[in-house]
Amino acid sequence: MAPNDSPAADLETSADAAVYAQLHSIRQSIDNIDAAVVHMLAERFKFTQQVGTLKATHGLPPADPEREREQIQRLRALAEESHLDPAFAEKFLNFIVAEVIHHHERIAGSAAEDRAS
Repeated sequence: MAPNDSPAADLETSADAAVYAQLHSIRQSIDNIDAAVVHMLAERFKFTQQVGTLKATHGLPPADPEREREQIQRLRALAEESHLDPAFAEKFLNFIVAEVIHHHERIAGSAAEDRAS
């Protein structure tokens, strides 16, 4: 009998296959969640673009520090309820907010150029 033809080797091989099948299944779930996150972010940015246009039209500043503070508090609380690190949730929101403000500044700049023309 060859070394890999033993019943123990068969059990090990089937255990490895089961582990890899489970790993593949979990990774598929992660991939699905990642896709959902991207789609949700795209939807969020559609709305923040509308906010940026509204702010630019009415001369409001691109950033709203009070709203940002409220959102951070709300997101930290949601993170805690969901057993997610609140500091991570805050960093994630800060990253998104920075991008939104950048978009709002760009929209405001375009609106100012349109008014000047």
